[in-house]
Amino acid sequence: MTASDQIRPLCAPRAPAPPGPPGLRRAGPALAVYAAVRVTGLAVLALWSSLAGNDAHRLLSRRWDSLWYARVAEQGYGWEVVLPDGAVHSNLAFFPLLPWLERLGSWLTPLAAPDVGLVVSAVASLAAAWGVFAVAERLYGGAAGVTAVALWAVLPVGIVQSMAYSESLFTALAAWALYALLRERWVAAGLLASLAGLTRPVGMAVTAAVLVGVALTARRERRLTPAMAAGALLSPLGAGAYVVWAGLRAGDPLLGYLRVQEGWGNGFDGGLAFARFIGSLLAGPGFWGGLGLTAGLALLAWLCVRCVRQRQPVVLLVYAGTVVALAVCASGYFGSKPRLLLPAFPLLLPLAVALARWSAARRGLLLAGAGLLSAGYAGLWLNGSGPP
Repeated sequence: MTASDQIRPLCAPRAPAPPGPPGLRRAGPALAVYAAVRVTGLAVLALWSSLAGNDAHRLLSRRWDSLWYARVAEQGYGWEVVLPDGAVHSNLAFFPLLPWLERLGSWLTPLAAPDVGLVVSAVASLAAAWGVFAVAERLYGGAAGVTAVALWAVLPVGIVQSMAYSESLFTALAAWALYALLRERWVAAGLLASLAGLTRPVGMAVTAAVLVGVALTARRERRLTPAMAAGALLSPLGAGAYVVWAGLRAGDPLLGYLRVQEGWGNGFDGGLAFARFIGSLLAGPGFWGGLGLTAGLALLAWLCVRCVRQRQPVVLLVYAGTVVALAVCASGYFGSKPRLLLPAFPLLLPLAVALARWSAARRGLLLAGAGLLSAGYAGLWLNGSGPP
């Protein structure tokens, strides 16, 4: 019987699963691998930045979106920038959980908000790696779990996991929400989904997974338990509350938040703008960049198909599919798309299962090489255009 044959379509494996959440004894190797990749990436970034005359600490904590999060933490919402073309960038576009944690950390410690953001990301990234391991181990075993964490760590944009950004915090909440769904812990899944919804707009992917999981289980069992109902009701509360509140601040409780995003050039057009962008590259001097993006999209589509053919639980397919759809089909900030795909870790599970069949030495050599390449890319990326 193959690993894919052991997976129930909805949530849990048919074969006996490891008892309870993985503690340090089981998750320790995965966390050690993850920490080694992150330390290597930070060391290469520090060296690269020094040679380039930049400050690695500033690149990680005081540039791009990290400045917006810190301003929310320090001064609250209501600040905006009007660009020369008349577009309005409002800090209402940034969801509040990370700024809340930065404000709390600044109140409890002498650290400034951006530095608290670094601490939050460091802790959350370890929690995310633990959650990725928990999901993969429950479905495919310990070797696949460690490999999945390593693959998530060595992604080319993995340095974002160590920045004062919200990707690590969101991925931690999403991974543990999915693990709760696999164990049919509906209330825990709903609470984690609600917190994920307070972290990033893509929190709706976690909510969708909870709602689909509850609906399919209720249909299968022909009953809706109080725990299922509570999980379903809790899951959209975080995002829903913030979107309505931000809409009220923007002048319209229903459409206000969408208008805030429009000011940033963000929207959902089914990928038409992204397709036109790639087409313009292929037709001009950026041909090789366009070809690279086309190859990346083909790889992404292949991974999605592999997840389906692997018979991953429906809740994972719904979550990863929603993350991919929101990232690829958004109309703005094309350079952000790799970063926006970072939380879609279920896409890595087919590769993790395949690599787990290799010998430990062969697998370790491949992942070590990928980690070094990722570290080099991080130094080049953050000392260049960086993650918009």
